[in-house]
Amino acid sequence: MTELEERLEKFGRLVDTQAQQEEKEAERSLRPRSFEEYIGQTEVKENLKVFISAAKQRKEALDHVLFYGPPGLGKTSLAGLIAQEMGVHIKITTGPAIERPGDMAAILNNLSEGDVLFIDEIHRLNRQVEEILYPAMEDFAVDIMIGKGPAAKSIRLDIPHFTLIGATTRAGLLSAPLRDRFGMLNHMEFYKVEELAQIVQNSARILEVEIDQEGAREIARRSRGTPRLANRLLRRVRDFAQVKFEGKIDLAIAQHALNALKVDPNGLDAVDRKVLLTMMELYGGGPVGIDTLAASIGEDAGMIEDVCEPYLMQQGFLQRTPRGRVVTSFCLEYFHRSEGAGGTSGQMRL
Repeated sequence: MTELEERLEKFGRLVDTQAQQEEKEAERSLRPRSFEEYIGQTEVKENLKVFISAAKQRKEALDHVLFYGPPGLGKTSLAGLIAQEMGVHIKITTGPAIERPGDMAAILNNLSEGDVLFIDEIHRLNRQVEEILYPAMEDFAVDIMIGKGPAAKSIRLDIPHFTLIGATTRAGLLSAPLRDRFGMLNHMEFYKVEELAQIVQNSARILEVEIDQEGAREIARRSRGTPRLANRLLRRVRDFAQVKFEGKIDLAIAQHALNALKVDPNGLDAVDRKVLLTMMELYGGGPVGIDTLAASIGEDAGMIEDVCEPYLMQQGFLQRTPRGRVVTSFCLEYFHRSEGAGGTSGQMRL
């Protein structure tokens, strides 16, 4: 690789990093600042209010909390609100970022009394790091090995009482010893269209975008039951409204923009359609294994399992069987109707 190519590659990585950072900043600006502003997940939210109130009355740290469910449903937002309601600081990290037991011990030792430690993708902690958490969660202590070989000895250090909040999209990959140490396990559900429409309207006010009820509902309807996606689509529809129209988002503008983004009325995007069409055209509708399917469409198997499958299964397009994934009769009818209505097998294949 020439020096110029190296510079161009480095510049490309820098641009990608800046774009990702801007996207994260935009998402953070739209997050709720209190439980009153947090829309959806009503049962989880109301239970947390009770547990937080009880912990504050006893002047204790909140018990450890696990949130599990598809990405984009508000797990990180709830962790921040818990810390805010408890009046403590929050330390945020991810499972892959903690590579060695010493890193975890250092993080735990630097917490203050009552603080929240939020670990996203907690299922990706390696086993050695995970074992540091066992005594920390139960006894608020960490075991540190000093020395090597026959002379090595273990020293137990007390750490402040803290609350561990874990978030995962793959609860089944959590080890049983770790999962059993959480006092509260909360399953995050997909959002209803009405809840998402309210989120879109609230976000539009923050972004200072004019939007009517029909436009907000259309964005919500195509957002796969996911607030993060609803906010992302709102920002892109805003761009279309600003450049091609007069700035206000109504039903017609929302439909135009979302069609241009290849998000269909059921929220299926290009990857979803590629998954389903590949299963129908190459494998006769299934069954097909996840690794085979991923290789066929050039996507990561984990991405298909975490992002595509939960929504496709919830909407009745896909089923898991012992032999592999299969499309449903509803899926076949859906694509047949789309083509029969002019629709566009061509659009579906993009």
